[in-house]
Amino acid sequence: MTDFVVWPGVPYPLGATFDGRGVNFAVYSENATQMELCLFDPAAPSKQLARLPLADVTHHVWHGYVPGLQPGALYGFRANGPFAPSEGQRFNPNKLLADPYAKAFSGETHWDMGLNGSYRREGNEHLDTRDSAPGVPKSVVVSDSFDWSNEQRRQVIWRKTVLYELHVKGFTQLHPLVPAELRGTYLGLSHPVVIKHLTELGVTSVQLLPVHERVSEGFLEQRGLSNYWGYNTLGFFAPDQRFASAKMPGAAVTEFKAMVKALHQAGIEVILDVVYNHTCEGNMFGPTLSLRGLDNPTYYRLDENDRGQYVDYTGCGNSVNVSHPQTLKLVLDSLRYWVQEMHVDGFRFDLCTTLARNAAGAFDSAAPFFQALYQDPLLSRVKLIAEPWDLGPEGYKLGNFSLLFAEWNDRYRETMRRYWRGDERQAAEVGYRLSGSSDLFKLSGRRPTASVNYVTSHDGFTLNDLVSYSHKHNDANQEDGRDGASENHSFNFGIEGATNEQTVISAREQQKRNFLATLMLSHGTPMLCAGDEFGRTQLGNNNAYCQDNAMSWVNWQLDDAQRALLAFTRQCLALRHEQPVLQRRNFFLGATLEDSRFRDLVWFRPDGHEMKHEDWELPYVRCLGMFLGGDAIATRDPEGNKLKGQSLLIYFNAHDDAVQLTLPGREWEAGWQLALRTAVDGPVDTLTASHNYRLPGRSLVVFRQAPVV
Repeated sequence: MTDFVVWPGVPYPLGATFDGRGVNFAVYSENATQMELCLFDPAAPSKQLARLPLADVTHHVWHGYVPGLQPGALYGFRANGPFAPSEGQRFNPNKLLADPYAKAFSGETHWDMGLNGSYRREGNEHLDTRDSAPGVPKSVVVSDSFDWSNEQRRQVIWRKTVLYELHVKGFTQLHPLVPAELRGTYLGLSHPVVIKHLTELGVTSVQLLPVHERVSEGFLEQRGLSNYWGYNTLGFFAPDQRFASAKMPGAAVTEFKAMVKALHQAGIEVILDVVYNHTCEGNMFGPTLSLRGLDNPTYYRLDENDRGQYVDYTGCGNSVNVSHPQTLKLVLDSLRYWVQEMHVDGFRFDLCTTLARNAAGAFDSAAPFFQALYQDPLLSRVKLIAEPWDLGPEGYKLGNFSLLFAEWNDRYRETMRRYWRGDERQAAEVGYRLSGSSDLFKLSGRRPTASVNYVTSHDGFTLNDLVSYSHKHNDANQEDGRDGASENHSFNFGIEGATNEQTVISAREQQKRNFLATLMLSHGTPMLCAGDEFGRTQLGNNNAYCQDNAMSWVNWQLDDAQRALLAFTRQCLALRHEQPVLQRRNFFLGATLEDSRFRDLVWFRPDGHEMKHEDWELPYVRCLGMFLGGDAIATRDPEGNKLKGQSLLIYFNAHDDAVQLTLPGREWEAGWQLALRTAVDGPVDTLTASHNYRLPGRSLVVFRQAPVV
């Protein structure tokens, strides 16, 4: 087809919609004076086939219908309008613009081909007249058809959820049992050997680092690096083409759906890490690729004192203006698309505070974003997780999000790191974090599962590196060590000056086990970072966002110690899944219960006595016991008979030296059996008749209620 015509079309739905006979195009801009649809040759994407005016406008939506056009067609927009940066207007018809509603992209950015909409000379901004079309990705027309039969879509209830954060490419790029052509792709992630690892590990939900189409920053490409993590979004509807095994336009859509279907058939949920707080266009010096050129003041927050400047709550140059109805609609339409058409099960919102700021820029618990989600019959029922901070004023809002949200709990992370390091005065904070962080979430009406507990994530040290490096080693990022958090943990674990290498290795292996076991024994929703289950390393790099190489990829060649750690991690997850006391719906009542026989939570000192109020404030308290009462969570079998829950007794010892424990007497349980221990050296200690137990330094132990004979 070489001759194109454009009919008026309709203003809804936005984006490119194939109806079997042609394609309807609709794009929003309230300040443009002219909008053009540009079509490109799929066989030669830099070749423009047509430049068609969209003459019809309905409610600021420019629309047109091209009969005969088929899926696989490449397109973009050019928007005419005022170029007045000081007024916030940045139209430039020389720049090809991505459709904000594009469902797929083809091609890459080339930074030497005039991507910026303006340039500065003598302190003023001037229009850049170079045509950017040869150097930008093209939007792709796709069909939504897919065979979802036999999908067996599953919804995991929160209290049984175990999150597993992974990068689509990095998880399988080095996997020797995944076919070479599928490594690093959506289909690689859905390969049976990969799914087997996930199911045997015991995770219920994979949380994927960003899979929206992204652009790699120009300064990274100049250094021979790239934006590997993907927190630099170009399109909110399109799966990242990097992770498609087939390279034809639109293949990423089909392969993403196939991945979701396979994971669902294995009983695993798919949760997306989504970045709606900023885009890849950066500040006023960034490229004009989509929203900036379509309607800058609609889509971005501008400085009211100088509308040529952007408000930057994100540290990435711009902040998406969700206080504008159209921009909020864009975000909500994107979320619904991923649930309805791509069948994902939930979202983790990067820098979510930015989305909850009102028109004045203040965090608002009744922000339009929250209200829109709350009333939405589809989105209000999927898993919603907030990263509860941004980099703007008063941006740290842990515990303040909507009832619908769980939140990344960095206080849990920092508390557990301090505790296992041996810091003083941690007992009270540890008590709150182990028991679900009621101080943060109870008053808002949420449950313990609102606390997403984690020790490590993609951002920071891996678990292995956390216990192996005192300082970050980010030289490969070529930023002279200025990037990444200052993680000066000095995790030497009481082995300073040790000359025995095996002693050092054993201490580190034991600390990995401590963190993994603590995470799975804590109330809340645990999140495990991919590879931590067997000690993956990034060689001390705590900000590997730009390292698309073996530093970031999971290495599946495991040594004996890694295989042992993997077996231990599986044991921890199995214990969590089989013990109802670790899956509580509500917060503990503890000492508020009148009948002590049915108390759900009791804290013990090493001498077997209950902890008193003053014990929590003592600086040297590094060993404490946690009793989880089974009677408090009694359930019923399929016939309706009441089943007594099994009680657990857990002791944590962050002292360098062993502690002699006197376990609670028979008024608590008839007896105890060893269920889990993190100590890696020495014989397996057993209980004596007098309920004494020697707990090695820097370790924990779990006892389960002995069966009644």
